[in-house]
Amino acid sequence: MGTVHIKRIYASPAPEDGFRVLVDRLWPRGLSKEAAHVDLWLKEIAPSQALREWFGHDPAHFTEFREKYREELDGNPEPVARIGALAKSQDVTLLYGARDTRINQATVLAGYLADRGISLVRAD
Repeated sequence: MGTVHIKRIYASPAPEDGFRVLVDRLWPRGLSKEAAHVDLWLKEIAPSQALREWFGHDPAHFTEFREKYREELDGNPEPVARIGALAKSQDVTLLYGARDTRINQATVLAGYLADRGISLVRAD
């Protein structure tokens, strides 16, 4: 069984990343697809545009954002299952573009996956 890591997409790719999955709805600014080394861009697992815009990476909104995003994930089981299936056979790194390494959707997603028995190792 693989392990799920979390990493900022702007950090250098590493062999231990395993299968690299971008979990942002928008492509990260200033980064070419070649430089990103993304194996899968799973836009459909990202927070909805409305939720993303409401959150705006404001730490004061993070607790409520986490609750709302987890509700969205409950209603969107297909991409969650896809990451789970990938992690059964290999290491997977969830990539995100946010500057804050703790207050972002990838950390919420990783916690959501961990609650469902998918192993998590914090990267960054």
